Amino acid sequence: MRITRRDIAVATIAAGAAWSAAALAQGTPDILGPAVWDWEKLEVKNTDVGQLRSVIRQPTATLSELEIHVTTLNPGIASHPPHHHPNEEIVIVRTGTVEALSGGVWKRLGPGSIIFNASNSEHALRNVGATPATYDVINWKTPATPAN
Repeated sequence: MRITRRDIAVATIAAGAAWSAAALAQGTPDILGPAVWDWEKLEVKNTDVGQLRSVIRQPTATLSELEIHVTTLNPGIASHPPHHHPNEEIVIVRTGTVEALSGGVWKRLGPGSIIFNASNSEHALRNVGATPATYDVINWKTPATPAN
């Protein structure tokens, strides 16, 4: 049996298509189903401002991406300078005393307080207490989330 240039071209195109499909399938995370996370088992990463516990960053049945993490800020430290991003997020203060930049105004908040950072709204958070402050961050993207 003789292999022609046409056979080689067809095989090359087929192999390329199969490789592309495999790469695409590997790059698409699974949809998050029912899940629980044990606080005691979350990995703690030390950062220059305190600690970080990454919980999840994955699509769900209704969200393009759900991202949850827990930050612990050392006293007198800001998590980062004021900034904005297209995704929306909720911050729930667990412990400590923080100030949150929201709607152009710094607001002092304690445990149980909830902050909503709207899409592309400038926001920031700083620990103004004498002890570490810990807060949960839940943010998400949907097809309606602006590109940037």
